[in-house]
Amino acid sequence: MPASRAVLSGAAALALGACSLAPDYRRPAMTVPAAYKETGPWQAAAATPAPAGRWWEAFGDPVLNDLEGRIEAANPDLAAAVARYDQAAGLLRQSRAQLLPQVDVGSDVTRARVSADRPFGSSAARYTDLSLGASLAWEIDLFGRVRNTIRANAAGAQASASDVAGIRLGLQAALATAYFRMRGLDARIGLLKETVAAFQRAFDLTDARHEGGISSGLDVNRAKSQLASARAELSAVVAERATYEHAVATYAGESPAGFAIPESGGRIPPPAMVSVGLPSTLLERRPDIAAAERRVAAANARIGVARAAMFPSITLGGQAGFESAGHGLLDTANSFWALGPLSAVLSIFDGGARRAGVRISKAEYEEAAATYRSTVLTAFREVEDDLALGRQLVAQERDQSEAATAAGHTRDLALIRYREGASDYLEVVTAQNAALDAERALLEVRTRQLEVATDTFRAVGGSFP
Repeated sequence: MPASRAVLSGAAALALGACSLAPDYRRPAMTVPAAYKETGPWQAAAATPAPAGRWWEAFGDPVLNDLEGRIEAANPDLAAAVARYDQAAGLLRQSRAQLLPQVDVGSDVTRARVSADRPFGSSAARYTDLSLGASLAWEIDLFGRVRNTIRANAAGAQASASDVAGIRLGLQAALATAYFRMRGLDARIGLLKETVAAFQRAFDLTDARHEGGISSGLDVNRAKSQLASARAELSAVVAERATYEHAVATYAGESPAGFAIPESGGRIPPPAMVSVGLPSTLLERRPDIAAAERRVAAANARIGVARAAMFPSITLGGQAGFESAGHGLLDTANSFWALGPLSAVLSIFDGGARRAGVRISKAEYEEAAATYRSTVLTAFREVEDDLALGRQLVAQERDQSEAATAAGHTRDLALIRYREGASDYLEVVTAQNAALDAERALLEVRTRQLEVATDTFRAVGGSFP
């Protein structure tokens, strides 16, 4: 067998017999409950369907639907996440290239004069040396360093892709939360405008009664103070509403200066129910869980990379080309080639650096596994929290609605009694403030319902079919 064929056969045999020194990968074990604790019997109610990947459409708000659609095209945070994924994908392609030989092509031209007094020389001479050739270097991945690097980078790219999905979902939920908070303030602005108008009428009535000698100046000042307080609160809520509108603009990737959403006092009803599925499905649906699991897999593969450093690095070299001192550079007679050397390099003493590298990689794996378990537990807690809040907010909204209705009746009766002279204005002020507090609390509960529904969609990884 020719020497070149023997070298190639030996290299192929080494490559085919290559092994991996990474531990067999298994997803970190987690105890997954059969069902969520906080679902309760109310989970049997019909759930509001949401299109896959477009969970916000379950709220039925066309303005929100339009805003959510702008995130993909314009949000800079999402664009940065996509760029990080592209970097991870490029790193993966770069590591895969190490499986193939590296081939370089080069050429040299040398014009030289040799001395007449050189050893074994009799006269001076000039010559030109022309060369054109290629060289080859190929690491034979006998101990899996390259393949485990590829596995680690592949898992890292998958984790980065999950990061993109997680950031996208987080931005969608943040935009919806800011939008619902803004709409809640719209309703509160409407309430305060009605309140200011009612307080103005009450002040006019009190002032007229005072002019007629029926009411005291104390009643007039109470009415005036109440009116001024309502106007001040209205200004504060309008300012707060502007901050949430600016937040919505930023999430949508637009400058607040050229962005505006008209006020709307209409109520946005929350979905009747958000279907959350089973706890076991959460491990597959949550992007942050998927990203954490892929980072565990990457850390596992890097243990194999660190272990491979304990063994020789085997490289096959080669070169071929043409060399001539004159004309006919590409003639067959001027060709040359060499296959080899087949080299193996092993560090004998490094002060324990490689063993320390293995320990570091194992510790990184344990850290990634612990982070994965923490992420899963946090996801379970978030879903349970939102289910509990959602259930209680239904009852709270019902009771608060009754309280607001009763407080409104009390306010009306107090004003009638005042007009008829059966009570002083302090009773009216007390009843009006109680009614305003009850209405304000009701609006807050309804806004909170929308926020919790939004967070439930986020907690389960988006809409659930």
